[in-house]
Amino acid sequence: MAYFIIKCALSGIIIAVVSEDAKRSPAFGALIVSLPLVSLLAILWIWRDTGDAERIAGLAESTFWYILPSLPMFIVLPAMLRAGVGFWLSLGGSCALTIVLYLVTAWALAKFGINL
Repeated sequence: MAYFIIKCALSGIIIAVVSEDAKRSPAFGALIVSLPLVSLLAILWIWRDTGDAERIAGLAESTFWYILPSLPMFIVLPAMLRAGVGFWLSLGGSCALTIVLYLVTAWALAKFGINL
């Protein structure tokens, strides 16, 4: 249980630091967020817990494929906000788009034998 609490605390601290830095400098906050910190932490935790290289390879490969359909969200959200659409509607719309793109990506990759 202590190990789980340490993982949660460390992950939470990273998120808190990013959000605080982004208040002062959106560009610096974005730089930190763009780093694959969550993926790296997950890889480290899985390696420590299982030592399973194949599981880590699968996680890394799937992460790559899931990042691609999430990228348009970072264009659609600011475009909607700058067009005067409310925050919650902009966030919901960009998240809905991302979900649709996740499903399309998984479907398209399955056609090529890549199952996520």
